[in-house]
Amino acid sequence: MALLGAIADDFTGATDLASMLVRQGMRAVQLIGVPGASDPVPEAEAIIVALKSRTAPAAEAVAESLAALAWLQKAGCRQFFFKYCSTFDSTAQGNIGPVADALIEALGCGFALACPAFPANGRSVYQGHLFVGSLLLNESGMENHPLTPMKDANLVRVLSHQTEATVGLVPFATVAQGAAAIRKAMTQLKEQGRRYAIVDAVSNDDLYAIGEAAAHHALITGGSGVAIGLPENFRRAGKLDAVTNPASLPAPSGQTAILAGSCSRATLFQIGFAKNHLPTLELDALATPDAHTLAAQAIAWLDGKLRTTPVLIAASAPPDKVAALQAKLGREAAGVLVEEALAEIAEALVARGVRQLVVAGGETSGAVVQRLGVQRLRIGAEIDPGVPWTFAEGTGPALHLALKSGNFGGRDFFLKAFGMEAAQ
Repeated sequence: MALLGAIADDFTGATDLASMLVRQGMRAVQLIGVPGASDPVPEAEAIIVALKSRTAPAAEAVAESLAALAWLQKAGCRQFFFKYCSTFDSTAQGNIGPVADALIEALGCGFALACPAFPANGRSVYQGHLFVGSLLLNESGMENHPLTPMKDANLVRVLSHQTEATVGLVPFATVAQGAAAIRKAMTQLKEQGRRYAIVDAVSNDDLYAIGEAAAHHALITGGSGVAIGLPENFRRAGKLDAVTNPASLPAPSGQTAILAGSCSRATLFQIGFAKNHLPTLELDALATPDAHTLAAQAIAWLDGKLRTTPVLIAASAPPDKVAALQAKLGREAAGVLVEEALAEIAEALVARGVRQLVVAGGETSGAVVQRLGVQRLRIGAEIDPGVPWTFAEGTGPALHLALKSGNFGGRDFFLKAFGMEAAQ
């Protein structure tokens, strides 16, 4: 039953990819961390192993990714996908290149395309350069990311710094000619000794064509957008049957809450909008640089506030405050502080009856689901492009989670997640 096996370098990226596949008619399950040898294979056509490897040391990221690949191969998957962010960000040492190199070697395929484009969320690749809306990546705010700042929009150059292999480009003029032209261009690059091809894409039509061109590739790498055409490949090959409502989840219940740890522009706007409509607590990690104390402040604030509308607890901060906290504690310690505080708060929320929880930020989402002991998520309907509701299966209380990449969602996302409307 398993057709596509994916390895995602963070938890929100995994749900983003799974949501894309569900929308195209595949049942998808997200596994948290590398499964054990005796863990059962989910009843789904797409299995996504979510790792917290984007900012991990490269050797650790490679080892976890190879372990995930081995499990997915044993589970019977026919094709494999390495999912990274649509902003192509990783550490300065680069976990995208090292992980992709290791997966290519393990699969013996010698070549993989790389395409982070996600036009529905404003990510496009043109002449090898990544744009966020109308801005180059390095002018979009990603240059100020607290953990993975991106200073260069040229993906051929960025990936070349992360691998000893050579990187080519399939330009938009070729992509516009369709799947056959893309397939021919990638074949030529492989024959020239290139290990990777950055592939341009500015629309969903481009992504469908790229997906068709890669129907027989053992490994595909990219953002969730490039996966849009993969289910149809399996359908054409007679391997994917029609599925009735692949996004079906149990009905939600219980109290509702939002935790925000992302410092992206999108999340900061979402917090600013939600403050006018929801009970909101903004934590100040710079003033209180202790995770347990921060969590205690939030838990004390919660008393009497868990009612019919969601509560919002945010540890997000603008770039100047983030820089100040990093200067005080160090970059890694500053990130861990916020993650640990919000994970402790999440545990307290669930203990107090919260059963619908939105979490903003990839690293924050990873910390929260690990603290809650979640092992697998079934993927439901999207709230906004790339952000679905999910259901935690088989562990603890019945819990609905929405794990949001910091950059995703409209400014009313937090209200929209719970079916609330507000004056714009």
